[in-house]
Amino acid sequence: MATDPNVLVIVLAGGEGKRLQPLTNDRAKPAVPFAGTYRMIDFALSNFANAGYLKIVVLTQYKSHSLDRHITQTWRFSAMLDDYVTPVPAQMRRGPYWFQGSADAIYQNLNLIHDEKPDIVCVFGADHIYRMDPRQMVEEHRENGAGVTVAAIPVPKHEAREFGVIESDADGKIIAFHEKVDNPPTMPGNDEMCLASMGNYVFNTQTLIDIVTPQGVADEKSTLTDLGGDVIPALTATGDARVYDFSKNVIPGQDARERGYWRDVGTLDAFFHANMDLIAPVPHFNLYNDKWPVFTTRKALPPAKVSRGRGGEPAFVDGSLLCQGSIISGAHVENSIIGPGTYIDHDAHVTESIIFPGVRIGAGARLHRCIVDKNVAVPDFRRIGHEAELDRAEFTVSDEGVVVLPKDYKFS
Repeated sequence: MATDPNVLVIVLAGGEGKRLQPLTNDRAKPAVPFAGTYRMIDFALSNFANAGYLKIVVLTQYKSHSLDRHITQTWRFSAMLDDYVTPVPAQMRRGPYWFQGSADAIYQNLNLIHDEKPDIVCVFGADHIYRMDPRQMVEEHRENGAGVTVAAIPVPKHEAREFGVIESDADGKIIAFHEKVDNPPTMPGNDEMCLASMGNYVFNTQTLIDIVTPQGVADEKSTLTDLGGDVIPALTATGDARVYDFSKNVIPGQDARERGYWRDVGTLDAFFHANMDLIAPVPHFNLYNDKWPVFTTRKALPPAKVSRGRGGEPAFVDGSLLCQGSIISGAHVENSIIGPGTYIDHDAHVTESIIFPGVRIGAGARLHRCIVDKNVAVPDFRRIGHEAELDRAEFTVSDEGVVVLPKDYKFS
């Protein structure tokens, strides 16, 4: 029986998340709340926690305070067993400059790899929504003998230009890798779909060290700055890259409907739709799978409350997630996610909306297809999401018409 490898996990959480503004105006993208209770990074970290890979470093950079605080307060393993999840800010060990890309982030933090001396390094993104057992990918990587294995999933061709697209042979060897090209190649026999990289990689340790280190010059900037744009194409050229089919990853308690579910929530519309996936009668992504739970912090808040309003107005709630500490007081809530500590007053209507923690929605307000960030007080009788031109004059509105209210927004 083969000995289990020593695995170090590196989670990349340093991107700016510009396409998610204004949700990322004051926080790193992986720290954006999701499904009311969670932060985006909780999904990647939960996959590794469930798999038993418990040596995890999270590389941070932009606006990282809330992310650092969430990790240090929530993600604590047993120090006695030498397990850890720790945020690592840009250390500037190679000079006074920020990370130039994902590969450069690895290069600037090679000390973490040298200290741990792992056999395998998993390098995963921090801001995707999915369940995955990384042990199965690591096992296949060890069996195929490649230097790197890249997790992949089919996506529609019109979306594939936002991803790295893989061409592979029948044995899973990557023969070409196209990073965010306008006309990506489609899968054999299917002109509508492309095989896209998920941004999740399993490396042999020495392969990773060698590829990100400038040859013969130990202290200068890495010449290969990005994993998808530089490193994977370079390893493809040497025949050292293989693909892992994410659709065959098996999760305990997961039904066939959810198999292969993965969402890149890099835009406001993608973020909105991924949240809406959770509230279908039979959800596309099931938060209630206790055999592979998603972990996060739990504040000392009372249960959610649904009651009549102060004047006896009846409450109506359907197809929605209500987080702890939220109060629906004679309001109408439908197909929405209501974050912790939110109060919705009588005769307010909230439909197809995502409400972040600590929001107050006044009596008689009307919100439709909105994302309301933390600590916003919507005035009584205010209408948002019903009059497009007025909304665009005051708020950010996505390509598909979702209205976004930024954190701490003050109405005039």
